[in-house]
Amino acid sequence: MAFALRTWPSRLLTRPWLLAFVPINAATAGFGVVLPLLILIPLHGTWADVALAATLFNSAVILSSVAWGHLSDLYRRRRLFLVINYGGYAGLYLLLGHVSSLPGLYAIYTAIGFLSPAGASASNLLILEKFTESERPNAYASFQEMSIIGSVLGLVVGYFWTLANDTLLSLLYVLGALALVSAIAIWYGIREPKRTVTTAAVARHPESLFSRIRTITALRMPIPFFPHRPRIAPHPFRRLRAWARAELHHELPLILIASFLFNLSANLFNISYTPFLYSAGLSAASIFLVNLSNNSTQTVVFPFTGGLSTRLGPDRLVHWATYLRSVGYLATAGLTLVVITRSGEYSANLAIYALLGGAIAVYTTASSLMLFRGLVGRDAGSLLGVNSALGGIAAVLGAGLSGVLSVYGSYRLVFLVAGGTLLVSLPLWTAASVAYARRRLTAPEVPLEGPGAPSPRPVESGAAAKTP
Repeated sequence: MAFALRTWPSRLLTRPWLLAFVPINAATAGFGVVLPLLILIPLHGTWADVALAATLFNSAVILSSVAWGHLSDLYRRRRLFLVINYGGYAGLYLLLGHVSSLPGLYAIYTAIGFLSPAGASASNLLILEKFTESERPNAYASFQEMSIIGSVLGLVVGYFWTLANDTLLSLLYVLGALALVSAIAIWYGIREPKRTVTTAAVARHPESLFSRIRTITALRMPIPFFPHRPRIAPHPFRRLRAWARAELHHELPLILIASFLFNLSANLFNISYTPFLYSAGLSAASIFLVNLSNNSTQTVVFPFTGGLSTRLGPDRLVHWATYLRSVGYLATAGLTLVVITRSGEYSANLAIYALLGGAIAVYTTASSLMLFRGLVGRDAGSLLGVNSALGGIAAVLGAGLSGVLSVYGSYRLVFLVAGGTLLVSLPLWTAASVAYARRRLTAPEVPLEGPGAPSPRPVESGAAAKTP
């Protein structure tokens, strides 16, 4: 392995201004749990209503990601974009606190989706521009720690608030205030970088790209990343067939498909999980604690994943993490077959969701390393755009399928489908590992270079690096 991701910072806080990202992560993590509960409890909605809201949100995120990425390159004002994002969250959260109907909630949640990508590139590029090449690995690791700590604090706040109060709507004021704190801290505590880069630079810096992937995974918020603006090329299906034939002996198509299945199953499960917990009789405070078990386990496990990947290899860890996730999904399906007390239901879900949190921390690091490894010597920007597009499609399909199954299926069927989808991806990861090993025997591997490295050189002669 020519490159190892740093997941444990040598210093927890590389710069004091990184603390500005703690409140916003607390707000978004808490909001991720509040939103479905708002639909289910005060608005008396259903599982199908939760799925519809998620579909609208994910669709808005995908449509606006390209526009915000273009604006980030056109107007390189990182601080301004972050303030727009976080200040917008604060206003929309407060507005949502007065919502009295499902159509109103759909409209506001869709607006949040359109706003969500505004700060994704800005925060990532801010660190890329504010730190030197030697500082970046530790800076990004520190940024991830602030994100994880913030998400845990947000769930803790949600737990104690719902434990002491009868209304969820008032919690939105607290989350809005947290988002506003971050907006103010960034505006007054951070100066605009003197040197700027474009979003395409993220594809050349593994730590930067991993930071985007990790943040999205931790917050369960799909925000696609397009280093280049997508365009419809002439004869797209012909180009797709030509690219597929050229890639038959490369592991990247297998990794992209396996990642798509993983994201599809994750979205299907996560969108249905809170309605399932509520239907099982758990209170809002208990649901916050179940989510807290997931994020807390991520917090404990994540710093060790970089070292584990170096010692054991990312291929092995991807298999273990995928298998554990599928076991967790199937175990949740098993809970629908047995009659247990409410406390037993709570304890079982606490343990299962904690297991899923540890597995996702390992999976994110290991799968990212496999992806980086496959990008060496290739058109990384285009391939990452394809990967992000597939992730966005998986998010929308997962939400839509959850809605269909809410009408024509059951929670048990959802969790069985999610677990089965993950099991189907296991042979693809195996095939990707075999393809990589075979490729190393037939062509010399170009080492994955560190941050700031020039564009990588071709690895294989005759292999097409073009993407559809």
